Amino acid sequence: MIVESPAPADAAVSEADKEAVAALPGRIVAAWAAHDATAFAQVFTQEGTMVLPGVYRDGREQIEAFMTAAFQGPYKGTRVVGTPLTLKFFRPDAAIVVTQGGILGPGETTVSDVRAVRATWVAAKQEDGRWYLAAYQNSPRDSA
Repeated sequence: MIVESPAPADAAVSEADKEAVAALPGRIVAAWAAHDATAFAQVFTQEGTMVLPGVYRDGREQIEAFMTAAFQGPYKGTRVVGTPLTLKFFRPDAAIVVTQGGILGPGETTVSDVRAVRATWVAAKQEDGRWYLAAYQNSPRDSA
């Protein structure tokens, strides 16, 4: 369940835009499930950034290259899950989604505490009217 936080920009945001932003994490989950680095990267703007613990990738090409290698290496056979916690529009063409989830290893059905994360997704509506990720960052859900 997404908790929408009222903001002045909400009045100018259509239901279709709210649904499109809320769908971005699901597009990442689907691309990951298919181990499709191209589909994963296409969720980002051309200039999008991805920050993971120990990883910074700038631009769609770098994100795709990282995920291509990751799907053949440490992420091989994994899945990712996430539950939206909040959705906030701070302008009609920009929003933030916060999720909680993590990586599932082969055969796992629940995310282990060690791989549980909270993530911030910054969404931007582009000139083509579609929503993309401008930035994604996650960090461990629990402190050490």
